[in-house]
Amino acid sequence: MAGDSVQEQTHRSRVWTIPNLLSMVRLAGVPVFLWLVLGPEADALALVLLMLMGLTDWLDGYLARRLDQYSALGEILDPVADRLYILAVVVGLALRDIIPWWVAIILPLRDLLLWGLVPFLRTRGYSALPVHFLGKAATFNLLYAFPLLLLGEGEGAVPMLAQVFGWAFAFWGIGLYWWAGVLYAWQVRKLLRDTERRPPRVRRDG
Repeated sequence: MAGDSVQEQTHRSRVWTIPNLLSMVRLAGVPVFLWLVLGPEADALALVLLMLMGLTDWLDGYLARRLDQYSALGEILDPVADRLYILAVVVGLALRDIIPWWVAIILPLRDLLLWGLVPFLRTRGYSALPVHFLGKAATFNLLYAFPLLLLGEGEGAVPMLAQVFGWAFAFWGIGLYWWAGVLYAWQVRKLLRDTERRPPRVRRDG
C-alpha cells in the first residue's frame, strides 16, 4: 500500500535514532583511541575504550532490530564506523610495533578494492551492497583480537595468553574479512551480469 510505503520511507529517513547515536559515539571515539595509544600510551584506557566500542557495535544492531529503528543513515554509519575503527587500531598498533605492518596494510587494502566496485554499483542504481554476515563475523573477530594484542604487551602468564588468543582471533578475522570481500565482489559481478540480461521495461500508454 502507498501509506505503508510512505511510512517505510519516513522510518528509513530518520537520523536521530538510538542506534545512529551509538554509531556516532563510536566514530567520535576513533581519534580518542589513536591519541591514547600514540600520545600518552595509556594502554589500559585504550583497552577499555575498545571494549566499550565493541559493545556499542553489538548494541546498535540489537536496538535497531528491537526498537524497529532501521534507517538509511544507520546502514552507512555502522559499517563506516567498523572500518574506521579497524583502520585506526591497525595503524596505531603498527606504529607501536605491536603488530607487523603487513597486518596494517592487508586489511585496508581489502576495503580499498571493494570501494573500487562502488562506481559499478551506481551504474545500476545501487549505492552499496547489504552487510554480509561474514563481514560482521570478521569484524567481531578483529574487535576481539586487537584488545587482546594490546593486553599482550608485557611479561607474565596473562599477557602471554592474551597474545596467543589475540593472534588466533586476528588470523580468523583477517581470513573472514577477505573471504567476505571475495563474496562482495562476486555479488557485484552477479548483479551486473543479471541487470545486463534483464530486458528493458516497455512503457504502455493508455
